[in-house]
This record gives sequence, C-alpha cells and structure tokens, in this order.
Amino acid sequence: MTTFRTRRRLVSTAGGLMMLLATAALGADPAPQTVDVGGATFQAPAAWKSTKPTSPMRKAQLKVEAAKGDAEGAELIVFVFPGGAGSVESNIQRWEKTFKDKDGNSPKAAVKKVKGKNIEVNRVELAGHYYPTAFPGQPKQPDHEKYQLLGAIVTTDEAGYFLRLVGPEKTVSEARNDFDKLIESIKVGGK
Repeated sequence: MTTFRTRRRLVSTAGGLMMLLATAALGADPAPQTVDVGGATFQAPAAWKSTKPTSPMRKAQLKVEAAKGDAEGAELIVFVFPGGAGSVESNIQRWEKTFKDKDGNSPKAAVKKVKGKNIEVNRVELAGHYYPTAFPGQPKQPDHEKYQLLGAIVTTDEAGYFLRLVGPEKTVSEARNDFDKLIESIKVGGK
C-alpha cells in the first residue's frame, strides 16, 4: 500500500523525468559554460571541452568536435598579454602569415568590429593552407590544407585578449555561429 507522500514523490519524479525527456526531444542545447581568462569572461558552448593548456602562455584551451567527414576537430586557444602585445593590426598580420593561398601568398584577413557585452571586439577570419607558428623549445607542428581561423581581439588599457579558433574548414564553418555568440558574450572587467 502506497502512502500519499510516496505517490506524491513518484508523481514529482515522473514529472521531472518527463520534463527532462521533453527538453532532450526538443533538442535544447545544454547551458553554455563560462570561461574566465583573468579580467575577461565569455560563454562557450557546453560541447566545447576545456582542456589543460599546453603552454604557459595560454589562458584557456577548448576542443571542438570534428564535423562529419573531418579527421580532426578544431581548437580554441586564448592568450592574454598584460599591456597588450602589439597593435590589433600587427597581430592580424601575424595571423595572416600563418596561412598561404593556392599561389603561396598570405591571404588578407576579413576583419570587422562587433560588440561584445561591454567592449568592442575585432573579429578576424582567415582560410587556406595553415602553417602553425613554431615556438622555441617546442616540436614543429605539421601544416594543414583547407584550414580556417576565426579570431577575436580585445584590447584594454590593462591587457590584450586574443582568441583563435583554428581547425579544418568544415569543422570551423559549423562552429561559426557558436563562435559569434561567444564574441557577443565577451565581458571585460566590471564594466
């Protein structure tokens, strides 16, 4: 014999389960994760998996699953440099030099200014044959055909924030909308 309290608990549990199943059936995305990079925060999709940075220069590192047909996924890397690290233009030129078009020339980046939560963001886009930057003391990384970079540069009086999503064109293209939402969520300090 069930008591009123037991029946109520069963109904409550069943209702919660039904709500969870209904949400899953509707394809609702899990809540985004907040990433804090010291002085700035942003919202990244829950599906982008945070990994341990492979360099002390990196403030955050997230893996993006490969799109169907791509052998590997993409990676979002965040660098923060107190005092800046050069102008926006010089950093864009540095990123351009990591790509070559079919004629072996560095392509011109598509750059536009967009609004974050409380700061202006320089959004950067590049595509082509990717030649990762070689850092002293680290093994040379292989180059990749048909790669793409989506970048964001935020500068303040205190620091420069550099976000780069790099990976196969198809994977990065599928992540474009999520990257743009991420940019819109960038918040610096307590402004």
